[in-house]
Amino acid sequence: MAQNRDEPERPRAEPEIIPPDRRQARGWPPPPYGFSETHSTHRFYVTRISPFGFAVLMLAVGLLAAVFLLVLIGTALIWIPVVAALVVVAAIFRFFSR
Repeated sequence: MAQNRDEPERPRAEPEIIPPDRRQARGWPPPPYGFSETHSTHRFYVTRISPFGFAVLMLAVGLLAAVFLLVLIGTALIWIPVVAALVVVAAIFRFFSR
């Protein structure tokens, strides 16, 4: 255990760095199609959202929620006549089965 709690713990094992020419010697497959051993860097810029951007984002979220609610209500309204028809058919079969 570390003596100082703020000091990071040292790794228990050293990582093994394998050169690209020894990958094939170990029987590892080559990289998949479209990938190579060279890597490029990508930058992501994250900024604070403006009040206008926040309003547009909330408008989009509200629009998606309204569409979801309309689909949910529409689904329920479609099932009302289906259930009513099944109840009527069941009542007719029960009446004729006597």
